[in-house]
Amino acid sequence: MMAGQGTSVVVQTFYFIVLARLLGATQYGILAGATALIAVASQYSSLGSGFVVLRHVSPDLSKFRLYWGYVLTSTLLAGTVIVVVVMVASHWLLRSVNPVTILCLALGDSFFGQITNGAGRVFQTFERMHFTALISLLTNTLRLCIAVVLLMVLHHATATNWAVALMSVSFVAALIALVAVTRVFGTPRFSLSLLRRHTSEGILFSSTISTSAVYNESDKVLLGHYGMNAANGIYTMAYRAIDTTFMAIRSIHSAAFPRFCREGAAGIVQTRRFARRMLGKTFWISVAISLVLFVTAPLIPIVVGEGFAASVTALRWLCVIPVLRSFHLSAGDALAGAGYQRFRFMYELSAALGNLGINIWLIPRYSWRGAALSSLATDGALALVSWLTLNAIAERAAERHSVTSLASPIASPGAGS
Repeated sequence: MMAGQGTSVVVQTFYFIVLARLLGATQYGILAGATALIAVASQYSSLGSGFVVLRHVSPDLSKFRLYWGYVLTSTLLAGTVIVVVVMVASHWLLRSVNPVTILCLALGDSFFGQITNGAGRVFQTFERMHFTALISLLTNTLRLCIAVVLLMVLHHATATNWAVALMSVSFVAALIALVAVTRVFGTPRFSLSLLRRHTSEGILFSSTISTSAVYNESDKVLLGHYGMNAANGIYTMAYRAIDTTFMAIRSIHSAAFPRFCREGAAGIVQTRRFARRMLGKTFWISVAISLVLFVTAPLIPIVVGEGFAASVTALRWLCVIPVLRSFHLSAGDALAGAGYQRFRFMYELSAALGNLGINIWLIPRYSWRGAALSSLATDGALALVSWLTLNAIAERAAERHSVTSLASPIASPGAGS
């Protein structure tokens, strides 16, 4: 998984470089605001069906065809609603952005992107991680190719030009992913009763992901809302460097999440033990990532253009985020794998609301610097609260188990005769 994601990192790095040169700081900032808004809403466009598949098919692979139909049905129904919601919300939040840009990005992410993600979850469920990695690599490679073509043909493009191209690429990737899953595992079976049964669980997963999208993306939406498009481009370039390099940690957790689900069958104490083992590895990898980002930050204007010179400072402010994320990602997966997703949702919702409030206060005053301070505060709080929550629940479960064991009747020597 890390090998595949590592290749994706290389491809994505070239993709960001080409896209930055294609759009420039201002158009890149416009695109960042629109993409951030859609990223928050699109988490509901599949009703968390990918994670529902992981939870229920990992222990019993024979259920696959029914749950694959559930993924497609939920994406079709919920995706339609999300596209409409995004179009309405963008009229108020991002008035300066062309509606065609919003529509194309929403279709690409809320429909086609979610089908591709769902296919990746299917392969992840069967622990065929090379296919999961290849799907991600396919999407990034197609984006790089279309960006190179546009740069060669147009030399400079607008956010709308890129949104149309991105929607086309997302459609091709979704079609390939859909065919791959069908050929390897079989055709889907559709059941509306299954959709009704798992809607609340799926919404809980979607809500958790959406809250993380809020505290990761709301700052970019607000920068776009206040018309700080150049600042948005500078900040987003630094943030993308963080997200891209953090793929190494995410790939480990993607490969391990089915194991979290299996360990969760034995209880929260088991998943906490596994999370500690994971953190023992991911912490040092994240420290190395942070150091590399700090040292290599001055390369940004050399690689993508002088318009992004201020991204050097932004990246050095943000470079500690991978370390903080390694903490709250391990604890969060331990909670989700043991069936305590609601607690993860609660503290991530609190983090999202707090982050939004801080951004509303800081961004109009300090531009991208306010957004950076808010991000650091949010990820730091999540790192602390997630492990406090996990430890509290695990200790309570251990105490209950101890009390139950002591209360069990002890058989007398001749009881079995």
